[in-house]
Amino acid sequence: MSTQPKPDYVDDELSEQAVHDYLAAHPDFFEHNAKLLGSLNLPHGGSGAVSLVERQVSVLRQKDMKLERQLKELIEVARANDVLSAKIHELTIQLLTNTSLQTTISALEEAMRSGFGADQAVLVIFGDPEAFDDIDTSRFFRVVMKKDPSLGAFETFLNGNGARCGRIRDSQREFLFRDDAEDIGSAALVPLGKGSEIGFLAVGSVDTDHFHPGMSIDFLTRLGDLIAGAVRRY
Repeated sequence: MSTQPKPDYVDDELSEQAVHDYLAAHPDFFEHNAKLLGSLNLPHGGSGAVSLVERQVSVLRQKDMKLERQLKELIEVARANDVLSAKIHELTIQLLTNTSLQTTISALEEAMRSGFGADQAVLVIFGDPEAFDDIDTSRFFRVVMKKDPSLGAFETFLNGNGARCGRIRDSQREFLFRDDAEDIGSAALVPLGKGSEIGFLAVGSVDTDHFHPGMSIDFLTRLGDLIAGAVRRY
């Protein structure tokens, strides 16, 4: 009579996780088991069932639609960049033909208003206002001493290293846009020269989301460099 203990019963049933892990490790499993693939059905929105192949086709179609939307967005961005590049190129040519600071400022003002479609724009130049008596100081052109107390509201920007986009403080809006300050929802502040050495350009929009912190500043940086180079000529 045997006295050896009987082995414990082992449950050979596979868990869902085990099946999941196996299929994940063997993505070609169904290539060798095509009949099984065709016989599998999956619930579909609570009514009826679809084969696994149909479900895969549906998933791939959804991914394709998502990629198509992303491609359209990239194309739109590329087209917008082409338009901006053309406008900056056109402005560059105009600035090269100018022979005085007055005509340069006039060309910049016109470009901001009609070329770039800015709701409001202000060019702030650091210097002695009396040294610019011969320049027609319109709403677009402003000359202030760099140590002017009114620039205290821009201290963080002026000490920074790049353009700033988004909503700006009331004190900044009032200094820049004066009577139109309440109409401005967002703005871009663009340094002219390293550390805003020459001054800065402010572009305002009535749209609160037109300028935002997450937007690309590449073209704004190029515009700032272009303006700084044009102003330095005089």
